[in-house]
Amino acid sequence: MSVRILALVGSLRAGSTNRQLAEAAAKHAPEGVEIELFEGLADVPFYNEDIDAEGSVPAAAIRLREAAGQVDAFLLFSPEYNGTIPAVLKNAIDWLSRPYGAGALSGKPAAVVGTAFGQFGGVWAQDEARKSLGIAGATVVEDAKLSIPGSLTRFAETHPADDTEVVAGLTQVLGQLSASTGAAAA
Repeated sequence: MSVRILALVGSLRAGSTNRQLAEAAAKHAPEGVEIELFEGLADVPFYNEDIDAEGSVPAAAIRLREAAGQVDAFLLFSPEYNGTIPAVLKNAIDWLSRPYGAGALSGKPAAVVGTAFGQFGGVWAQDEARKSLGIAGATVVEDAKLSIPGSLTRFAETHPADDTEVVAGLTQVLGQLSASTGAAAA
C-alpha cells in the first residue's frame, strides 16, 4: 500500500521555483510514495467562519478539504514573502484546521520544505509554516527539512528535478515523511 502525500505550494507564480521543487518531489518520489500536487489554492477564499457553515462553504475550500481527507500526509513548499509564510499557504492551513480538533490536518504528519532567493532559503517562512501546522493539529516531522538558498540563480538553467543535491534532499524528506505515516498509524 502506498503512502499518499498532498503537496501544497505557497507560490502562485507560473514560473515558481517552489512549484518546480514540488514537481521534482513528485517525479523522484520513492517507490510506494505518491505525491499529489493540489491545484487551486488561488481559488480558495480567505478563511472566514461566516462562510464555513453547512451550505455556505465555497467549492474551492470543499475541494481542498476533500483532497486533504484522502491523503496520509502533507508536504508544504514555502517560499518566503517579507520574512514569513505566504498568505495562500497560511490560508490553506486555516481551512484545513477546521472544524477545530477534527480538521483534515488533525493527527496527520506534515513537513515543510522550500526555496527562496535569499541566502537562507526561506527558513523563517518554513519555520512559521511548521508552527502553524502544529497549532492546526498536524504532526510536524521536525527533522524533515530542506531549505534551498539562491533559487533564482541556482535554478536559472537547471530544474530542481535535475539537481542531484536537491533530489537527494527531497528523497530524504519524503522518506522521513513516509516513515512517520507508519508511526502515526501505529
